[in-house]
Amino acid sequence: MIEKSINYPFAQILADWPEARLREAIDRAGPGDVQRALRREQLFPEDLAALLSPAAVPFLEDMAQAAHRLTRQHFGRTIGLYAPIYLSNICYSDCLYCGYALHSGSLGDRRTLTPAEIRAECAILAGHGFQNILLLTGEAPKVAPVSYLAQAVAIAREYFASVAVEIYALDEAGYRALVDRGLEGVTLYMETYHRETYAAVHKRGRKRHYDYRLEAMARAGRAGVRRLSIGALLGLYHWWADGFWMGLHARQLQKECWQSAVSISFPRLRHVPERYRVQHLPSDRELVQLMLALRLFLPEVGFNLSTRESAGLRDHLIPLGVTMMSAGSSTRPGGYAHLDDDAALEQFEIEDGRSPEEVVAAIRRAGYDPVWKDFDAAFIE
Repeated sequence: MIEKSINYPFAQILADWPEARLREAIDRAGPGDVQRALRREQLFPEDLAALLSPAAVPFLEDMAQAAHRLTRQHFGRTIGLYAPIYLSNICYSDCLYCGYALHSGSLGDRRTLTPAEIRAECAILAGHGFQNILLLTGEAPKVAPVSYLAQAVAIAREYFASVAVEIYALDEAGYRALVDRGLEGVTLYMETYHRETYAAVHKRGRKRHYDYRLEAMARAGRAGVRRLSIGALLGLYHWWADGFWMGLHARQLQKECWQSAVSISFPRLRHVPERYRVQHLPSDRELVQLMLALRLFLPEVGFNLSTRESAGLRDHLIPLGVTMMSAGSSTRPGGYAHLDDDAALEQFEIEDGRSPEEVVAAIRRAGYDPVWKDFDAAFIE
C-alpha cells in the first residue's frame, strides 16, 4: 500500500476511511488476518482494522505479549508521572457530555485562578515531586486568552521541567506564543472523529468547528510544540471506529510533525451530566483490545492513562503499553490548595483517588520505574 505524503492533510486521510469502508474491513477480518498482523513489523491500516475486529479476541494474549515486548523495546521499564492543574472551569461551549458545559446543570462555583493561586497549585504539586504538569481550561478564550495562558505557562515553568496545556484549539501563532514562554506539550482530544456524532454533542461555541479542531495538533507541531497528545472520549461513538481513526491521526502526526513526540490517551466517558446518556461505553476487555491494537500499530507512540480509570484496572493495564500516568489528580480549579473548601465546580469525578506516593508504590510493585522527569531542561531550551 502506498503511504500518503507528509503534506497530505489528515482530513483527506480520514475521508479515505469512512465508516462504511472501516466496517467492511472489520467484518471481513478473520483469524488469518489477525495472525498476519501479528507477524508484521510495520502494520497497515487494514491490519489495525483486523486487530480491532471480533476475530482478534481469541488472540488477545498473543497481542498482549507482543505489545509488552514492543513497549519494553521502545520505552524500557519506565512510567512517567504527571498531574493536571485546572486554571479555569468557565466554558462558553455546550458539550452535552461535559460538567463544565454552559448548560450542563452542574452545581459548583465557576472560577479562574489568579497568578497567585496558580503558584499555590504549582508549589503543592512540585512538593510531591512532579516535574510534568498539564494546565487545563474550559472553552472560554475571553476569560482565559492566550496572554493569560502564556503567563500561566511561564509561572509553571518556574516549578516544573515540562509544561503542557489542554485548552481550546489555537491558531499557529497562538501556540507559538505559548512555546515562547516555555510550553513543551499540547493535549487536545478530538472527542469523537465521527463527524455526525461530533455535531450532535457539541451544541454551541467555537468547539463546534470540527475541521478547525481536527487540524489543531498539526498547527501546534508547526509552532514548535515538542509533545503532541491526542485522544477520543471513548463512549461518544463506537470504540473500534474512534480508535481506528485515532490511530491514523497519530501516525499522520508522526510523519508531518516528525520533530515532535506523539502520544495518545484512552479516557472512558463515565461521569456525565444527567441530560446525556453514554451509549457506546467500551467494556474493560474492549479497552484492553483497543490499547493492544494501537500499541502494535504505533510502537513508538506514548500511552497516557488518567485517573478516569479505577486503581485496580490502571495497575493491570501498566504492562500493556502504558508510558505515562496521572496521579493525585483534581479536576477543579484550586483543587490542590482546597480553595473555598472545594466549592469550585469539577469537570468529572475521578476513579483513582490514590495519592502520588501510592501510585508510585503501585508502579514499583508492577516491576516498573516511576519517572518524574525524563529529560534535562536544557534539552528543550
